[in-house]
Amino acid sequence: MSLKTVLILLGLALATIFALVCVLLTRERTARACQHLPPEQEDMEDGQSLVFADLTPEEMSQVVRYLQGHLGVPLVDASLAKPSDNCIASVDLQVPAKAEVLRFLDGGGARPPREALAVLYFGQQPDPNITEYVVGPLPTPAYHRDVTVQKYGGKVPYHRRPVTGKEYLDINALVQRELKKAPRFLTACCESDGTNLVTLTTAPRGFKSGDRTTWFVLFHNVPGTGYYLSPVGLEVLVDHGDLHVSRWQLRQVFYNGRYFASTGDLEQEFVAGALEVVRIQQPQADAVLGSMKPRRPPGSPGPLQFEPQGPRYRLRDNHITFQGWSIAFGMSPHTGPRLFDIRYHGERIVYELSLQEALALYGSNCPGGMSTRYLDGSFGIGRFAYELVQGLDCPYTATYVDRHYLAETDTPKTNQNSLCIFEHDSALPLRRHFSDSQSFYYGGLRKTTLVIRTISTLINYDYIWDFMFHGDGAVEVRVHATGYISSSFFHGQGTDHGNRVGPHTLGTMHLHHIHYKVDLDVDGQRNSLETQDMEYELVKDPWSAQNTIERPYLRRERLEKEDEAAFPLNVPMPRYLSFVSPKPNKWEHPRSYRIQIISFPGKHLPSSSSMERSISWGRYQLAVTRRKEEEPTSTSIYNQNDPWTPTVAFADFINNETITNEDLVAWITVGFLHIPRAEDIPNTVTVGNGVGFFLRPYNYFNEDPSVDSSDSVYFSSEQDVGACGTNPLSCLSSAATCAPHLPQFHFGGFLNL
Repeated sequence: MSLKTVLILLGLALATIFALVCVLLTRERTARACQHLPPEQEDMEDGQSLVFADLTPEEMSQVVRYLQGHLGVPLVDASLAKPSDNCIASVDLQVPAKAEVLRFLDGGGARPPREALAVLYFGQQPDPNITEYVVGPLPTPAYHRDVTVQKYGGKVPYHRRPVTGKEYLDINALVQRELKKAPRFLTACCESDGTNLVTLTTAPRGFKSGDRTTWFVLFHNVPGTGYYLSPVGLEVLVDHGDLHVSRWQLRQVFYNGRYFASTGDLEQEFVAGALEVVRIQQPQADAVLGSMKPRRPPGSPGPLQFEPQGPRYRLRDNHITFQGWSIAFGMSPHTGPRLFDIRYHGERIVYELSLQEALALYGSNCPGGMSTRYLDGSFGIGRFAYELVQGLDCPYTATYVDRHYLAETDTPKTNQNSLCIFEHDSALPLRRHFSDSQSFYYGGLRKTTLVIRTISTLINYDYIWDFMFHGDGAVEVRVHATGYISSSFFHGQGTDHGNRVGPHTLGTMHLHHIHYKVDLDVDGQRNSLETQDMEYELVKDPWSAQNTIERPYLRRERLEKEDEAAFPLNVPMPRYLSFVSPKPNKWEHPRSYRIQIISFPGKHLPSSSSMERSISWGRYQLAVTRRKEEEPTSTSIYNQNDPWTPTVAFADFINNETITNEDLVAWITVGFLHIPRAEDIPNTVTVGNGVGFFLRPYNYFNEDPSVDSSDSVYFSSEQDVGACGTNPLSCLSSAATCAPHLPQFHFGGFLNL
């Protein structure tokens, strides 16, 4: 071998060794950059947030066993119970009194006893009623006490109970029996023998207290699609108020603008040729209005969000911490998501932030549509928060949490992965400035937000509930509506109540109004309410006396009474409204948090309506009241089926008490009017259908607290902006090599239905 060849081989060997060393060093640096870092630790004592924790399945089962053995009456599983039976309707956490909790959290007091609230239906009694018991202490119950009279001033009448799944099954059986009395009509109108028709409930159920008569709207059922868009024009009124199912009756029938006493009368009119029939073919799955099946094959994947070094938030039990934020979270089976003890950098901002109610009020020229005022808490906003689809409902790499509930059964149920937590990059600066004058520099901070999300499917609609925590100390609450519109059969002057969206489908106008409770504790419990707005004053120009100038000035006002702090819906209110502390910040302004509402609601039900008091919270876009332990919620699950004598009337909370230096609660209504359009087929989109509010620091700090963020970016014209040590954005190229190993997609949401 020649010397030249040896030198060439030696050079190649050295080059290979050098390349391998470079690869190994690069891999080592990349591995170090991709190592998951532990989230920041918080000072809050471990386990304190458990005072707000939802009941575990084991605790629910213990409560059921205790009640079965200590009430002295037979209890039937609610999933099988007839109206004439006794049953356990639901079991939920009994949230301890605020004073007890604060003594425990802040004053070193004893942990409040852990208790459950059990709702029972007593149908097998001389005086059927609804009774609520507090059961404790958990996990081993030893006592129960009846709190019904204490909470509601008397027994709750039995007719106010929400309709159970078993009751709906019995109603459907009655409807099917009645449909068999009109076979020729069904064949002509709907190509049906009745078995491929499904019913949709309406509510409330009648016109006066004690009524339990419900209009049910019939639709063609096409498996795999939303039947809500395929009405056949037939609606039936069922009286199901008797304790004995055998005595239930079909009271009226509606078809295509006409009313009949029974399905037999309807059949008779059809056979006699006296009935105008609109012949509707059974929809096919590939052509039905409600189909959500993709029409194109999958394309290239969209953007993917991930954390290069793992989540920057910390989750333990029901407690989340993130960049100074501390939140305890939970879920009521009735009212849905609820947050407690929200702190920022160790200071409590909000004691309770909870959803209260969701109202959907419809208009139509059909009886079912025109009488519908759904109060979704009665159906179960939290109970029907099902499993979230990773990568679509929430980011693929979000943290998913199971929620447990006990409702209409003696066995606890689990909605797996039904709440998600993630850090969201909004692709928007939280703040920034590019300086092109005097000195040249850039400073900014990405707007990353902690999001807690759950989604409730309430019959046809899907509500996306978001609670967001920003780097400047602001809390954002937002709800989006999607899912299917509810529709009526198109006939007559239907377009007076909506838009035609299909051959026989009227998209009926409706409003969505959502109510929240916000128990703000701004630098302590003693707060007042201050408004600020602008006015103009005409003044002489100080440097040119012969001229005048319109000078804006700030008008501040302290509101002293609850009546002053009740702002009617759709009436302009002060642009700045804040909960203020008696303590000042560094600049001698009261430390405050501002409430900023983003909403475009419809009109509230007229006060002359016999059922308006049951939703009287909807009178106000904002009402501030003194906090009272006996006023925990703005409504009741019993209001739906007796809105004429509401169990809880929010209007009674406002009685002109003083609100100066008191523990105050803000009750906030947000919502929108929805007039369906062709583009709501097959589904309503979230674009433009989101409303909510902000809680924003207002002189609470001495400066923007986000200046302490380690995500801040600053570089000047004199620096090397490509240096990772100078500019964190230059480090992103190495972070991009840290793409996570994604777990295999899984969805088990259909298993628990």
